[in-house]
Amino acid sequence: MKHILISAALSMIAAPVIAQEAVTYAFDGSFDDATFSVETAIVGKGLVIDYVSHTGEMLNRTGADVGSDTVLFEGADIFLFCSAQLSREVMEADPMNIAHCPYGIFVAERGGEVMIGHRTYPEGEMQKVEALLEEIIQDAIGG
Repeated sequence: MKHILISAALSMIAAPVIAQEAVTYAFDGSFDDATFSVETAIVGKGLVIDYVSHTGEMLNRTGADVGSDTVLFEGADIFLFCSAQLSREVMEADPMNIAHCPYGIFVAERGGEVMIGHRTYPEGEMQKVEALLEEIIQDAIGG
């Protein structure tokens, strides 16, 4: 019985959390380490990062302007990029898959916990993109 409980607990440690159409993974390290790992993993796949959105900084900077003093993230960045080969493939299957491009991986820190994740994509051809994002995240978290 102990073996089953330990196995069940261990299987949950590296398991993704799916919430509000996003998949997240805990990162064992600092926010800066996580952003470096994500950037390295994206570039390591031969992809070019088009833009890094510093969403956490923007939310913290503009909170008072919109009447809020709530700190949502200690840090939050979103890495935006595309894959010419994969984008062509999914858009040849359905040109309206353009709505999902560019692809993004986010790094966020809340309450001292760092996470890496991505939004979920619809069934069908876009699952190939989701698989690429999963590969990149696994590389970044050392999985």
